[in-house]
Order: sequence, then C-alpha cells, then structure tokens
Amino acid sequence: MATYKEKVGTSVVNYAGDYPGAVEGELWYDSTNKDFKYNYPNVTAAGSWRTGGSLNTARAGAGNAGIQTSALAFGGAPGEKTVTEQYNGASWTEVNDMNTGKKYMGGAGASNTSALAYGGNTGATPAISALTESWNGSNWTETTDLNSARRFPALGNGIQTAALCIGGDQDPPRVALVEQWNGSNWTEVGDLNTARSQLASAGTSTAALAFGGTTGTPAVQALTEQYNGTNWTETTDLNQGRQQLGGAAFGTYTSTLAFGGNADTAAGPPFSVNTELWNGTNWTEQNNLSTNREYLSGAGTATSALAFGGNPTTAATEEWTGAGAPVGGWSTGGSLNTARQTLGGAGASSAAALAFGGGPPGVAITELYDGSSWTEVNDLNTGRAFLGGTGTQTAALAFGGEGPPTTTATELWNGTNWTAVNSMNTARVLMAESGTSTSALAFGGEGPPNLAVTESYNGTNWTEVNDLNTARRNFSGSGASNTEGLAIGGYITANTASVESYNGTNWTETTDINTARRGTGASGTPSSTIVFGGYSTAASALTEDWNGASWSEVADLTTARAGLAAASQSTTSSVTFGGNNPSPVTAATEEWSSSSNVVKTLTD
Repeated sequence: MATYKEKVGTSVVNYAGDYPGAVEGELWYDSTNKDFKYNYPNVTAAGSWRTGGSLNTARAGAGNAGIQTSALAFGGAPGEKTVTEQYNGASWTEVNDMNTGKKYMGGAGASNTSALAYGGNTGATPAISALTESWNGSNWTETTDLNSARRFPALGNGIQTAALCIGGDQDPPRVALVEQWNGSNWTEVGDLNTARSQLASAGTSTAALAFGGTTGTPAVQALTEQYNGTNWTETTDLNQGRQQLGGAAFGTYTSTLAFGGNADTAAGPPFSVNTELWNGTNWTEQNNLSTNREYLSGAGTATSALAFGGNPTTAATEEWTGAGAPVGGWSTGGSLNTARQTLGGAGASSAAALAFGGGPPGVAITELYDGSSWTEVNDLNTGRAFLGGTGTQTAALAFGGEGPPTTTATELWNGTNWTAVNSMNTARVLMAESGTSTSALAFGGEGPPNLAVTESYNGTNWTEVNDLNTARRNFSGSGASNTEGLAIGGYITANTASVESYNGTNWTETTDINTARRGTGASGTPSSTIVFGGYSTAASALTEDWNGASWSEVADLTTARAGLAAASQSTTSSVTFGGNNPSPVTAATEEWSSSSNVVKTLTD
C-alpha cells in the first residue's frame, strides 16, 4: 500500500500544536496533544438571506429572469407597469420599458440581457393577455403570442429561446395548460395534473418543477409536479402550502428554492417568510426571508438566489447564499519591525503591502510586506502620523498627516524611494481615502475642526470636489479610483455608524454599519468592502462585510485595535497592521482571506 508521502508528495509534519503552515487537506502530527490533525474548508452550515440593493420602482407581481448577479425585473403592479430594471449583484438600474404594461405575467431568461415575458394582465379589454415580448439587453420586441391568454402562470422557467408557460388562470377558470416556447412559437404540451395559478417553477423547457399555487377550492396548494419533457408527475409536497410565492427560477427540477407567498386560504395577510429547499426528492425548511411578502419575484439558483418586490408593495431585494459557502477569516501574519498606530498603508493583496509613517510621534519609517515578514526600506521624506495612504506596494501615495505640524505634503513611492509631489489644498489629519497613486481621493478629516472637504488627485494635482454630506474624522474609506469612494463610520460629535458613497460627482448617504465606531480600517470598493477594528466603547475586533446594499458581521480580528492601517482594494485578500488597544501600540499583522480552514482532529 502507498505511503502518505507517496500519495501527496510530502511527509507528515511533526509539530507541537496546530501547524500554522498547513494547507487545505494537509495532515500533521500534534506532538503536544498526541493527535493527528488536518485542515479542511470552513463553510456555512446553512443558507441565509441578506439585504440587497432595492428596486428603483416598488412593485408586486413583476416578471423575472436571470441569476443573482444578473437579474431582470419587468412590469408589475399597482397598475400595469412597463418599467424594466437590471440587477448587477449590488444595485438595480432602470433600462428601456416594455412595449405593453403588464402585471402577473410569466418570465424566463438566463441573465439581465436575455429574457422573455408572456401572458399577464394588461388592464385593457380583454385584460388577460397572450402577448409575448423578447428582451435583448437593450429593447423589448413583440413576438408570437401564446395560444391561450392567461394571467398568473408560474413565475420563471427556461431561457429566452426555450421556455415553458405553466398553468395560470383565465378569470375563470384556473388552467392546467402548458405551452412550450422554441424561440419562435408556442406549442401546447402535456398539461399539469392539477389546474392552478399563482404558482412558481424552476428548470428548463424539458425538465421542470412546478410548486405551490391556488386551485380556488381550497385556495392554497403545496402540490409539486415534475416535468420530463412529455408528462407531469406529482411528487413530494411543499411543507407549507402557499400561493403568490417566489422561486429560484434559474434553479433545476432537482435543486431549487421556494420563498415567500401567501399561506392563508383566504387571500390577505399574514404573508409568508418561509423558505424551502428542494433536493430532487424532498422540501426542507431553511432560514426565512427578512421581509414577509406575497406576489414577489425570484431569480437565481438554489445556492445563489434573489427575491425582489412583492406585496405589501415594496422595493426590497434579498440575496440568498446557500449552505457550503466559504467563510472568511483572519490569520496571524509577520509583525511590523516598528510598532505604531495611525499609519498609512497601501497594497494589492495580503502578500504585497506597504506600511509608512505613523506614531506617536510622527515617524518616516517605511516597511514592505511579502506575505510573511516585513522589511524596512527607504523612509518618507516627512515623518508623520494620522496620514492618508493608497496605491500598491510599488506605486503608493502618502498625503496629509501631522509631524507635527499638520501638513498638506504629498509623496509618491516608486517601489524604491519617496518623492515629494504637489501638495493637497487643505492640511488635515485623520482623513479617509480611496484610489491609486495616480487617481486618488482624500475626504473628511480634521483641520481642526471636523472637515467634509474632498480632494481628487489625478497623478499631478489635487482638486477640490464636492464635499461629504457630514463632516467627520478618524474614519476609513475604500475605493479603486478618484471616481468612487465609501466613507465609513468615524467621529462627528460621537462615534458614528454613518456611511456615504461617492459616484465621481456627489456623496450620497447609504446604509449604516452595524456598530458605530472610529479608527477603523477598510479594504475594497463601494460595491464590496470589509471594515474592521476601530473603537466603540473599547477597542474592537469586529469585521463587517458590505455587499453594496447591507453590512453583515463576519469573522473578528484576532487582536482588537483602533488606529490600524490596511492594504488592498480587495475583499478576498487583504492585510491590516499596527494600531492600539488603546495602549500599548502594536506591531501585529493579520491577513484576511474570503475563505478559511478549520482544524479537524482525527479520532479512532
């Protein structure tokens, strides 16, 4: 039999305790505890919903298409809307309208650039429609009508060129009719076993699942049927019967999600938040939606879904991430050579970072990080603390801060030396920043007093642009250029949770972080950021993750601290270093990864 080394290429390491150098799946012997151990991926045990970016137009009964990061919402109520919006994984953008305003229609499509809308209610006479429209990413075009006009067919099934229209009603009756779309025409195929409307579906035009809905006698159904391309077969019911529910429309007939709806046999509140997962055989209850609603729309898959709109009329969007998603975490890195706080940082990843300045008092020390250790390199020309910094390990920018005195000095790092370049317009400390060495943004800080001033750097000069809405100091920022930024937390007259987003012209208030604090670090962009550490009522280890719409608490830092620096515009690989707790000042370095491992002990 082959040895461990012959199989994996390395011997079993003998180490006293948990082996920090172990990679995923690597076995080692813990000589202290006399156990064999290995690393395995740290993943979520259950799926969960999280707030996404809200629709621009609140509505219920909209058509749906796409996946979580590329979805389409069209039409809806109240009234019969023509409004169409595209979702990019963080926010909705209004695009060209449908030709005919409709609600309660069917929808299909693989993304926000390719969709089909069919049936529904137009509000005209006759109100129930057979109209079909096709979306090409820019415009809607009328195409071949359904053979049988109807409203409330199943929400979502198939793609723009191969879809199913399942069930619905013709006011009255509810129908079992199913039609198949081939990209040009609709053809009647095998009927459902049970006529119903206001149901949901998932899958393709030849392998589909239909679930829930209403027959009218009684109203609410838990029925589930599978389609094999020819016939429908009844299978295991939902745990909660309901109508007007949403589903992961781009799921499959063996793996999808059902959520929301109305579980009451008499229409009206209470509406459902229940979420159920289909595994091809059974439905299993999962973590609930945050917002209870009916007539909602859905997109995506069983592991990555989207729920949007609904009644009571809402613009709310929620994102589902299924079980087994990677769990991010911090790991200990090599310590700075010189402990310090309120320093500047730059870098592209946890393996390539730069630390400069800091205090107290203001120092000029610069250190370079290679993913395991720090090396001292050439100093800043002007020693200072409370400064701003951005860029990469080989092209960084340092600006502002205090030596003392408070300064406007700006220096450019070329990978070897710092060179003085054109100064900022406003001297300040404790500002936040975003961008690169040639396209940077500096915002807020203290002069004194607290400042709202924002300056943009183009590689040569600083130019004042529109101010923050709220002057603040001692906060963090994220962003990849001078046309974007996120201003997070800080201190106004007390610690604040306030967050503002910059679009290249103006600052807009957005969702607050969960815990008000000052002196944080941050890494990322306005659509994806982590903020960590800081000071609330004590030094904090909290880390929060931003998805462009909401903040969620994730793994804590190992060392609670404020006044720390960070490198990287990435939320998948970042590094933080220095800071205080509140004393002593620390040299601690921690590396963030969006995936992490946990230690497993082998047992007999």
